[in-house]
Amino acid sequence: MEQDQSRYLTVQALTKYIKRKFDKDPHLSNLFVRGEISNFKQHSSGHMYFTLKDDRARILSVMFSSHNQQLKFRPESGMNVLIRGDISVYEAGGQYQIYVKEMQPDGIGELYLAYEQLKEKLDKAGYFDQARKRMIPKFPSRIAVVTSPTGAAIRDIITTIKRRYPIGEILIFPALVQGERAAGSIAGAIKKANETKGIDVLITGRGGGSIEELWAFNEEIVARAIVESRIPVISAVGHETDFTIADFVADLRAPTPTAAGELAVPHIDDLLERIMNRKLRMIKSFKAKLQSERNRLNGLTKSYALRNPHTLYQQKVEHVDRLTEQLQRNISLNISRQRDSLKVLVSRLERVHPSFTLKIQQDRVKFLREQVEKEFKGVLKDKANKFQSIISTLDALSPLKVMERGYSLVYGPNGELVKSSQQVSRGDKLEIGVKDGAIICEVDTIKERIDNGKDE
Repeated sequence: MEQDQSRYLTVQALTKYIKRKFDKDPHLSNLFVRGEISNFKQHSSGHMYFTLKDDRARILSVMFSSHNQQLKFRPESGMNVLIRGDISVYEAGGQYQIYVKEMQPDGIGELYLAYEQLKEKLDKAGYFDQARKRMIPKFPSRIAVVTSPTGAAIRDIITTIKRRYPIGEILIFPALVQGERAAGSIAGAIKKANETKGIDVLITGRGGGSIEELWAFNEEIVARAIVESRIPVISAVGHETDFTIADFVADLRAPTPTAAGELAVPHIDDLLERIMNRKLRMIKSFKAKLQSERNRLNGLTKSYALRNPHTLYQQKVEHVDRLTEQLQRNISLNISRQRDSLKVLVSRLERVHPSFTLKIQQDRVKFLREQVEKEFKGVLKDKANKFQSIISTLDALSPLKVMERGYSLVYGPNGELVKSSQQVSRGDKLEIGVKDGAIICEVDTIKERIDNGKDE
């Protein structure tokens, strides 16, 4: 069975049709819805995406940056909110969702929630630390006031300062203290005051009002300007029961603008009274000191030394004479001691002088030379006697002497001295040494000597 294809719609056409139906329905426009935020996410573009739910249903929600910039608080998951917006269809996903235009906390004021959130943020950042806060000068010369130039607060501050401290100079830096531009105006005035030289203390604030009217002093830009101020800041916002972020970050909080003027400057009457008291104390102290010195002068005037100065002088002269004599004796004694010490040193020096040592050594050398010569002569004589004795002995033992007495020496064929008949044989040629020459002969017969001394 053939079907007509023209009857079928595309998904895009169907979704677009449904979207037109949603957009034209007056009951789906400008809706007021209560619910709980979940899956909250803020895109880098600034758009907010979340789910609005209750215990039975949920709906996707979008709040574009053009609308959420006006929020005084930051939405979070789990927060109950009241919103106003339109229901429409997101064509790409085919989902219907609510496009939020306004949002406020459910069960708590929007401004109060924003106040608590900023307070917690700045507390964690250290803006409220007491260690960061500075002391208010005791005697300021120039006082800056940042507030509305037409409000009651400025009149109260000026009147109080002029009454208490007329010598102080007041500089007014006008600023808006209410409305959307008030926070930027206050921060700018604080910055301008810091650029002005010679200001010792700065007061910023306004008269009382509702939380909406005081809201400029709850803005982060004002808190940052106070913290970055080089001038100590006194916050004076509203009445005594009103507390703003500016009160927490300021160096000192005043419950009212009038109290701020009182805290900023001392009372001239109190200063005059303190000056008078110090003047009286100084006069009293000066009189006491003067009387003490007068008594001391009188005591010195009546003293023995001043009544009889010549006696004191004579005693000193006598003392100087005695010291002079003692000095002279000590000098003479010291010179005598030094002279004796010098003599001892000269004697020691002479003993160790090179000429003295040289003479001693020369005498010692002369003595040693004489001893050596004497010893040498004795040794030489002794050696000569011994030599003569040896010569005599050698002469007595000389073979020549033997031969002079008729003896001869026989030498064998090899030139050895013949001492025994056993050394020669028949036919050997022998040399017989006599006193005046030698006789050569040949052995013919060898005879041996028997025990009785006869030859065989």
